[in-house]
Amino acid sequence: MYKTLIRPLLFAFDPEAVHYFSFSSIKLLNKVPGFSSLSRQLFKKNNPALKRNLFGLQFDNPVGMAAGFDKDAKAYKEFTNLGFGFIEIGTLTPEPQDGNPKKRLFRLQKDSAIVNRMGFNNGGVDAAVERLKQNPKLGHPNHVLIGGNIGKNKGTPNKDAVNDYIICFEKLFDHVDYFAVNVSSPNTPGLRELQDRKPLSHILQTLQDLNNAKENRKPILLKIAPDLTDDQLLDIIAIVEDTKIDGVIATNTTISREGLQSKESLRKEAGGLSGAPLTNRATDVIAFLHQKSKGAFPIIGAGGIMTAQDAIDKIKAGASLVQLYTGFVYEGPALIKKINEEIIGLNR
Repeated sequence: MYKTLIRPLLFAFDPEAVHYFSFSSIKLLNKVPGFSSLSRQLFKKNNPALKRNLFGLQFDNPVGMAAGFDKDAKAYKEFTNLGFGFIEIGTLTPEPQDGNPKKRLFRLQKDSAIVNRMGFNNGGVDAAVERLKQNPKLGHPNHVLIGGNIGKNKGTPNKDAVNDYIICFEKLFDHVDYFAVNVSSPNTPGLRELQDRKPLSHILQTLQDLNNAKENRKPILLKIAPDLTDDQLLDIIAIVEDTKIDGVIATNTTISREGLQSKESLRKEAGGLSGAPLTNRATDVIAFLHQKSKGAFPIIGAGGIMTAQDAIDKIKAGASLVQLYTGFVYEGPALIKKINEEIIGLNR
């Protein structure tokens, strides 16, 4: 029903306006008596074959929502009713910011893709924390597993970037289950320069030192770009080993426009490309990291998961968990269910 009725209607309107409308609609529908339980019945799969123990956390299933969708932690409870095993909020910054000027979100329907240059638009970490306080503590049956994706404000110089990550880390620490350090978005000027070995090692080691000083540390993961060279990926492996962070999220959006079929005006839009054109590259990055590191750390696979087979391919390449964004936009919640059913089938 989503692809035949709902999606054509939604795709008739501006992508960003539809995004906010969808949020409001999902929250409103979940207030209707019985809707939440019906959603769980339709889309949520409960099977021992789906459970994953990773980073000291138990995931009911390995399919999560990628960062960028529920930036401000406004609908994490409602999205779990659609079958997600975990939700990654953010990217959050210390101070609220509007992001880049509109229009900044574009559908490339011929390519089953999206280009965005949102620019870390969010209401700031403090506002998100207030919403996360409504999430029951870890171990409670209604607890939603939350990842906190953190970044820096646009106006913060790279030399001071570590301070922004520290602020977000400290404020979110008691309210998220793991952290994702985002230095790979192409939509904040100069941010990807922080992926270079020296600044990245400094940020991660600083956070890790703070983390290890806590009574109960939280997993820290690094989210990387798909546009890194093999040498840069080898640097990532070395940095993970040196700082002893817990894993990698591969990958963020790409700045590549290779092989696109959509009209030229859309292909020329600046920003990060997600969706089907990213499928193979993201899987290749996962496989490279897994093979070259000899499976030394867990990987969350993201980027171009448009079908259940795309998710299986990433798992076979070395991913322990997967995340959806553009695939969820194009395929709806049925994709979550199909991936989980396929995983169950593999374990029969």
